[in-house]
Amino acid sequence: MNKVSIIGAGMTGSTTAHWLAEREFTDVALIDVVEGMPQGKGLDMLEAMPIIGKDVSIVGSNDYAETKNSDVVIITAGIARKPGMSRDDLLKTNAEIVGNAAVEALKHSPDAIFIILTNPLDTMAYLTMKKTGLPRERVIGQAGVLDSARMRAFVALETGVSVENIDCYVLGGHGDEMVPLTRHSNVAGVPLREYLPADKLHAIVERTRKGGMEVINLLKTGSAFYAPAAACAQMAEAILKDKHLIVPASAYMNGEYGLKDMYFGAPVQLGRSGMERIVEYSLDADEKTMLEKSAAAVSETHDALKKLVNL
Repeated sequence: MNKVSIIGAGMTGSTTAHWLAEREFTDVALIDVVEGMPQGKGLDMLEAMPIIGKDVSIVGSNDYAETKNSDVVIITAGIARKPGMSRDDLLKTNAEIVGNAAVEALKHSPDAIFIILTNPLDTMAYLTMKKTGLPRERVIGQAGVLDSARMRAFVALETGVSVENIDCYVLGGHGDEMVPLTRHSNVAGVPLREYLPADKLHAIVERTRKGGMEVINLLKTGSAFYAPAAACAQMAEAILKDKHLIVPASAYMNGEYGLKDMYFGAPVQLGRSGMERIVEYSLDADEKTMLEKSAAAVSETHDALKKLVNL
């Protein structure tokens, strides 16, 4: 059986464990520093398995030794954004948490592929790659799957069409400067630009960019967890089943889209070795401008990280 370890057993981490256990393709280890919390959630989830007829192991622990021989490590640990807080405000605290989690997990699972969820997402993925010394293929950030899913959900609400008929692609950093590609997105093959009036499409793009903060403002005491967790589970499944699935994700750029030495959202093909390739879209002038603006914002956070942490 495959094994996925999730570092951080808060709402996102435990919900990721839930999605994974329900799919029955991997055992799960749930790790957190809070004593008893991952153990309790793990046991509760394990006791649900007979009800849904799934044979998987779910273990909660405060000890990284429990992550031994993981195929995939998902890092969700970190403090969440609060209303009025930017993703960049989280930088210093989460850099310490993620850096430690990645190094400790790698000691017990030297062949693992890492999926990073903690914000600021692109920069935390960059930190993980640099701290662990892993090749870029084995460190991937989860952002675009979530952002694209939000866009698909909003298009479905507007059109009344099944989400299964809607394909949306969001590039760029996981933040307010993300780049929803309306020209490449479609409803049953019909480009969104042709399917929806310009004002409706603009509203969907803006809602997608602010999707995370919309949830935070509604919840008031936390951030989104169902959709981010489902996105992590989809990526882990694509890797462990060697699906060669192309999803929007944050990957280390080595010349793709004209970018270097940074993590950035792009279409990524996932398989058993992790990131197999980055797919490059041909972009028009407006898309290139938006992409450059997003890249500048991500690069700024990367630079801030380098001043805080010795990489």
